[in-house]
Amino acid sequence: MRANVGDELVVRGHHVGDENREGVIIEVHGEEGAPPYLVRWRDGHESVFFPSSDTTVEHHPSGSKPASRTP
Repeated sequence: MRANVGDELVVRGHHVGDENREGVIIEVHGEEGAPPYLVRWRDGHESVFFPSSDTTVEHHPSGSKPASRTP
């Protein structure tokens, strides 16, 4: 996976009824866009994150901001 600051991550729920977890990348710690990423999750929590196969990334052009979401 390759991502940039400002890209959005979605982690799919593992079980029926689990909600997806969504966040915005605020720092890229790997080389050339590789993980790990510092992510600000929708609930305001920040964590270092290593994506797995259930994670997708929504890329945003450089300089554009993702649509704001309210919890």
